[in-house]
Amino acid sequence: MAEIVQFLFVVLVPLVVVAGALASLFGVGALFDALEHPENLRQRVERAFRRPPKPAKPPDADHYYRPHWQAGESPGGKADA
Repeated sequence: MAEIVQFLFVVLVPLVVVAGALASLFGVGALFDALEHPENLRQRVERAFRRPPKPAKPPDADHYYRPHWQAGESPGGKADA
């Protein structure tokens, strides 16, 4: 049991230290970016809380482009034979 704990300690401690160092480096970089470009930070925050756009509505049956969207129909609205 002690050998397993020693092995995990030797393997996990360096991984945790490296991951923590990378996370802190990323955090410092993000902080400097936010301090250098505050207008971009404000836009990012506003974009994060913006509502998604409404889904597109299907065209009505008498819409002038509808025949072009449907396969097999001519511009006159009648199916091709």
